[in-house]
Amino acid sequence: MEISVLILDDEQRIIHELSEFLVRKGFAVKTAQTPTAAFKLLNQEQFDVLILDIRLPEMDGLQVLKLVKADHPDLEVILISGHGDMDTVIEALRCGATDFLKKPFRQTELMIAIERTTKFINLQRNLSRLTDDNSLITKELERRVEKNFIGNSAVIRKLLEDTIHLASFADTPIIISGESGTGKEIIARIIHYASPRKDKKFCPINCAALPETLLESEFFGYKKGTFTGALQDKKGYLELSAGGTIFLDEIADMPPNLQSKLLRVLEEKKFMKIGTNMEVPVDVRFVAATNKDLGKLMQDESFRKDLFYRLSAYQIIIPPLRERTEDIEPLLNYFISYFCELNRIPIPKVDPLLLKEIVLYSFPGNVRELKNLVERALIINRSGTLTTDDFPMFSSDDSPVESTLDQIQIAQIKKALQEADNNQSQAAIALGISRFTLIRKIRKYNIE
Repeated sequence: MEISVLILDDEQRIIHELSEFLVRKGFAVKTAQTPTAAFKLLNQEQFDVLILDIRLPEMDGLQVLKLVKADHPDLEVILISGHGDMDTVIEALRCGATDFLKKPFRQTELMIAIERTTKFINLQRNLSRLTDDNSLITKELERRVEKNFIGNSAVIRKLLEDTIHLASFADTPIIISGESGTGKEIIARIIHYASPRKDKKFCPINCAALPETLLESEFFGYKKGTFTGALQDKKGYLELSAGGTIFLDEIADMPPNLQSKLLRVLEEKKFMKIGTNMEVPVDVRFVAATNKDLGKLMQDESFRKDLFYRLSAYQIIIPPLRERTEDIEPLLNYFISYFCELNRIPIPKVDPLLLKEIVLYSFPGNVRELKNLVERALIINRSGTLTTDDFPMFSSDDSPVESTLDQIQIAQIKKALQEADNNQSQAAIALGISRFTLIRKIRKYNIE
């Protein structure tokens, strides 16, 4: 949350005194003695405040001010000069200067001028708000964010040991594979919170949920005025997650054009915001997840081989719950305790017959399905003992208790296509997914 300051003055003594003072006050400071050098820095980095002398080589400070405001309208500019008259001051303020200081001035006067800038005030307010929020969020995350992967089986114990070891390699990209509901995001969070990046942001991105038209701008960010509606600069996921971890869920559904751009980020460790030529360095770990066969998708050329090889420095494969039945009972007990504590209700007993029967169930929805079943059972149970009667898969009723997830998705897709007169782009927007994802689902379910 440092405020960055660029000082443009042709006097080395002034530069030295001001930069030394501002660094002591906690600012990030860069300096330049010519407009050319300053423009180069402005194109390479982002600054919050420019301290600008009026008399300069190459061009005067007012000319510099006009050029700077044209290319960097949000930059706060404080003019300084030993020769400023009232006309100059008025012209400077008309051109967008925030303040004007006449040399010689005291360092405290400069500090007051910086504190008057909109950017400084906003940053201080945001810092105060974030400090307050963070103290609450941290406690809430410790209570609510799932970072525990429950299981007693040998395969899960080995998986967790490997995951914790892998977490220490803070830059290594990882692909997590497993069926839907196996806990891929929880493993990704464990990697993040057990790594040196744990104090920075964990940013989960569902590649299938964001519409294709928004995915690139959300990922890379954009410059103010780049397109209609871009009313201010926006930081993308890459910039917001600096120093942390980006979790790319459902990576197989990432549109091909974004796959190529992500590959470039992985190779060059930098990116460009939409609407600017300034390259921004990238310092994040990428963790991707998929429930699809990426090998088959690479053969079909719907997923780039070079991106797969870049992301898969290490692969974690989570087995489905039906292949590790010894984990069902501890998971059942964990979810019972979790929901009882959450809803402040007594913990019920568990019928031994339920424990025998539930390990024989195939759990097509894996751990997520078990979690949802436990929550439902606690809602409908009145006896204080959970039995097979509280779980729909043990119902003797011949009619299905509820539609399967696939049936629900098929019905939603058909309805969206019908309402959009079979326009796939409009249907994808209505469903809140990318057109690429919609096409994949149409093929998967053989929807006419």
